[in-house]
Amino acid sequence: MKRGSRRPAPKTEPLDLQLFPVAEPPRAYGPRASIAVAAPVAVPQIPGASPESAISVELLTQQAKAVVEGAFPRIWIRGEISDFKSYRSGHWYFSLRGAAAQIKCVMWLRDQRGVPALPEDGMQVVVLGQPTVYPAQGSLQVTVTAIDAVGDGLWRKALEESTARLRADGLLEPSRKRALPRFPRRVAVITSPDGAALHDIIAVMQRRCPTVEIVLVPAKVQGEGAPADLVRAIACVTRWAAVDTVIIGRGGGAREDLWAFNSEAVARALAECAIPTISAVGHEVDVTLCDLVADHRAATPSAAAEAAVPVLADVRAEAASMLLALREALVRQVQRRRDRVERVARDLRVGVARGAERRSAKVNAIAGRLNALSPLATLARGYAVARDDSGATLGSTSDFAPARDFNLLLRDGTVRATTRSVHPAPGTTDQNK
Repeated sequence: MKRGSRRPAPKTEPLDLQLFPVAEPPRAYGPRASIAVAAPVAVPQIPGASPESAISVELLTQQAKAVVEGAFPRIWIRGEISDFKSYRSGHWYFSLRGAAAQIKCVMWLRDQRGVPALPEDGMQVVVLGQPTVYPAQGSLQVTVTAIDAVGDGLWRKALEESTARLRADGLLEPSRKRALPRFPRRVAVITSPDGAALHDIIAVMQRRCPTVEIVLVPAKVQGEGAPADLVRAIACVTRWAAVDTVIIGRGGGAREDLWAFNSEAVARALAECAIPTISAVGHEVDVTLCDLVADHRAATPSAAAEAAVPVLADVRAEAASMLLALREALVRQVQRRRDRVERVARDLRVGVARGAERRSAKVNAIAGRLNALSPLATLARGYAVARDDSGATLGSTSDFAPARDFNLLLRDGTVRATTRSVHPAPGTTDQNK
């Protein structure tokens, strides 16, 4: 039979009763003394007092179990864990050691819900359990129903393991933190509807910015089922997606009261929320996994409300200041543009004038060169041009013949002339000959 299994209690054997004679009869002394012998008296036989009354092992262990459990109620025991084993069934078996003694312990799977992390050998703990006798081995053991590390060993270990997994997945990187909206219109608050945290958040937000709408998403914040309820509430807000900021948290309390916000499932759900988040759990000294993954960590619920919404009066004053600054900036911008336009217009006028002067000078120079090359200018210097009746220029002696009429173009008119004779220059050939 496996360790930890329960056997039905064996039937108790009936006690044997035997008669024992009196070792020595009472005596009477004196003259009238008479001797009386007492009759044998039935005396109950003590079980196990003789070989004939020996009891079974099952009976002995059952009686020892009844004695131990009757003498010791559930008690807290302090010691060091050793030989810790977790079996496939989920049950834990270990020994609890002291300075010079040890006792075996068992913790059933159904009692492990409140233990934050797997205990380790060498860890100093206090356990709540029922001392009993394990009949199958006839050994003294404690059936443990609660374990608490001396200090915060188990809680710290569970938190460190979850933190390491979240860091490995990149959920603690500062680069993934989002900025909170400066002017939110609607804020969702995930907390208990009966807690003081909700009243603090409402009071602060109404004082600072009464125009912001507050939406309560109720959830359990401690005890059994709180992590699952918080995950449900976060998923509800994510599906709705009609809010600008999410605040999740609760007021102060013991470590066990705040442990729901150290749930890895809750932390992952908060990290996956598409809306900027603020975590406000407990007091300033309390740091949870939700604080590490949220976009903003507030020391208290009141501080979360202050981070979520601005002061309306400050916003209006800032808006008025921004409007004035914008008006002044526009005036300066218009003045700068006007000055620039005037400067450009002035530069354009000067440039146009200079360009016109340069082009006029260039035209004059070209006109002078053209005038120098013009036949009219040649005529003005006393030359003449001979043309026939068709207007063709007669530029060679070969174009003339005696008695040929032609027109002589002068500076101030035309003269009709007739060739009387042609005299080519020496060295030229008369093509008419």
